[in-house]
Amino acid sequence: MEIRTVHANGLEFAYLTLGDGPLALCLHGFPDTAHTWRHLMPALAERGYRAVAPFLRGYAPTEIPADGAYEGAALAADVLALHEELGGGADAVVIGHDWGAFPVHQCAGRFRRAVALAVPPPGALAGSFFDYEQLRRSFYIFLFQTPLAETAAAAPGFLEGLWRDWSPGYDAAQDLAFVRRSLLDDPANLAAAIGYYRAMLGTTPPSGRYPEPDPEARGPVLYLHGAQDGCLGAGLVKDAVAHLPGGSRAEIVADAGHFLHLERPDEVNRLILDWLGPA
Repeated sequence: MEIRTVHANGLEFAYLTLGDGPLALCLHGFPDTAHTWRHLMPALAERGYRAVAPFLRGYAPTEIPADGAYEGAALAADVLALHEELGGGADAVVIGHDWGAFPVHQCAGRFRRAVALAVPPPGALAGSFFDYEQLRRSFYIFLFQTPLAETAAAAPGFLEGLWRDWSPGYDAAQDLAFVRRSLLDDPANLAAAIGYYRAMLGTTPPSGRYPEPDPEARGPVLYLHGAQDGCLGAGLVKDAVAHLPGGSRAEIVADAGHFLHLERPDEVNRLILDWLGPA
């Protein structure tokens, strides 16, 4: 896969790309990188898509935003700008995992087809934090609101522990090597990734620089969730269905955790490609 750069929404984005055809934009989450799509991108290219996986704002080698904005509206603006700058047309599709799923839920209607993995629509998430088991899983979100966040996240074993808890039994050695290069070589990149969580709970107020996504931009989504997800319990899928737009579909993937597209690539690729259809 080639790595290239593109200027979009005021940032220089690095991205991986493979194939030719309609744009298939693939968005990673935390603590992860664009390399997370190494199983899906060849399948998309074989189907006739131009698969593009950007490193999200603040994740090296993408630029760290000077304005320090990591709110959902900024992520959605990135996705729409990337769609335009990469020459995506009405036939473009979008796939997002974890943090990459947030702008998918907000912008799905701007793409021909959309897929979100492991993070349901915000409406389904809202009530989950009042559940004790989910609060226990989400300890890191609350840790990331504190001045201890960067020190804790950079400590040996912290990111490894998240991957181990979130996808039990999965060997994440290769993924963690990519993550270390993207987030730990420069403390500013790790601070950027933590900035998403500080914006999420309002510890960092919204920048006000990005308009909230138009509600009309929402559209049908294929939502996939691992049955053994140790980050967000699979029980959320029931709530997710109630908050997905009409025409959406939700599937639980057996024998998979939070990083289901890496743990069960053949099954997840099949579900995604069946939903997307021909390029």
